[in-house]
Amino acid sequence: MTNSHPGAKIPATVITGFLGAGKTTMIRNILENAEGRRIALIINEFGDLGVDGDVLKGCGAEACSEDDIIELTNGCICCTVADDFIPTMTRLLEREGRPDHIVIETSGLALPQPLIAAFNWPDIRTQVTVDGVITVVDSAAVAAGRFADDHDKVDALRAEDDNLDHESPIEELFEDQLTAADLIVL
Repeated sequence: MTNSHPGAKIPATVITGFLGAGKTTMIRNILENAEGRRIALIINEFGDLGVDGDVLKGCGAEACSEDDIIELTNGCICCTVADDFIPTMTRLLEREGRPDHIVIETSGLALPQPLIAAFNWPDIRTQVTVDGVITVVDSAAVAAGRFADDHDKVDALRAEDDNLDHESPIEELFEDQLTAADLIVL
């Protein structure tokens, strides 16, 4: 089913989870099974190199052209909602050939609640609705007592992000991602 009705709200899905949990793999699967829907991706990356964006741009899925992949590389999206996310959404909604669905991949350090709250901004809430929040969990890491396979890399990313304005313990970040989820994928 496509969102071709001019007045219809565009559904958006937020995908969250720690580094290495499988978020990009899930998005590739969504793109490969889009059934004719045009999907726009907003990918929250750290640093100047967008690894996930490059991987997804190279996947060749018809549902998502390179113009439909937008990378936000200014750090944790939950801390830069007004500066990055809102203007990105506004540009996406104002362009010709609006998407049928929007998928937002957060960094592993994002608190989902501030991002979800941003969908209530006046210019966005009239055009987009949050269809669901999916939290992807690295079940092998959790079974081993960790939240991510490479805990040191997660800590290094936290230290690198100058825009990170929350210093929640990793346990609280994990709990927030699980609490915000409509669906948890192991």
